[in-house]
Amino acid sequence: MTEPASFSWPPAPIGTARLVLRESEARDRAAFVELFASPKVRAHLGGPHAREELERAVPEVPGRRPGLFVVELDGAMIGTVTLEQRDAERPGRLRPEGGCTELGYMFLPEAWGSGYAAEACAAALDWFAAACPGEPVGVCTQLANAPSMRLALKLGFTEVTRFEEFGAEQWFGAWRPVAPRLR
Repeated sequence: MTEPASFSWPPAPIGTARLVLRESEARDRAAFVELFASPKVRAHLGGPHAREELERAVPEVPGRRPGLFVVELDGAMIGTVTLEQRDAERPGRLRPEGGCTELGYMFLPEAWGSGYAAEACAAALDWFAAACPGEPVGVCTQLANAPSMRLALKLGFTEVTRFEEFGAEQWFGAWRPVAPRLR
């Protein structure tokens, strides 16, 4: 039986052409509240949470857990990318016994349409491929979420299965790192 991937956390910040992926800090709290309160962001993720409830519940330094990257543009948080363990009991599997590392992402609406999600997710997947060589990554999105579907395909995810969950049809795909070429 192959165990799910594990990695050392937190990594050093990851820089891309326009972004920095890093561990969360206290200055990110307002952006975390906005992500979870936004009806646009949460449209395919179970709906928004009440802002008042979030203001009370979100810790001073939110999102401090292995696998969660804050995505920063020009010094401000614009979203998150996660690489976390998928519950083995949920539909969608890359291994017969279930469980896998799953890519997740949420971006503030003002960051949509500029390629930031693709850039950040690609950087996180590259980091993961180096940290856990040969390990595949899963992604799950509602078929109705056309932008998320386009992103998954652009990142190189291929369909594994479709299923009904949370009252909607889901698409589950796999990404496998490309093996380095021998010279």
